[in-house]
Amino acid sequence: VQLVESGGDLVPPGKSLRLACVASGFSFSSYWMYWFRQPPGKGLEWIASINGGGDDTYYDDSVKGRFTISRDNAKNTLYLEIRSLKPEDTALYSCRRSSLDLPRPSHYDFWGPGTQVTVSS
Repeated sequence: VQLVESGGDLVPPGKSLRLACVASGFSFSSYWMYWFRQPPGKGLEWIASINGGGDDTYYDDSVKGRFTISRDNAKNTLYLEIRSLKPEDTALYSCRRSSLDLPRPSHYDFWGPGTQVTVSS
């Protein structure tokens, strides 16, 4: 199993980014997938979840309305679109997989190294 994120960048406030997580080594469409972030000096934060079919999504209240999680099962790729970026969105963003078929599982079995998003003018 491998998860590799990309799309992070240094951007000014107000801009948008689309992050991607390419999955390999497992049946991607069979698993819920998740985005997390870790701001500098802080703990890991759950952002969003999406089911295998891509038609059921959950978001943390802090990002609802600005973040959109989606997936393309034909490309084995998970996405996170971030709009109206704020300095407090600065973090290392990573995707995770869980073998538990839940929107907020207690355990994740694989995750990628992350992609850095820095929001600064």
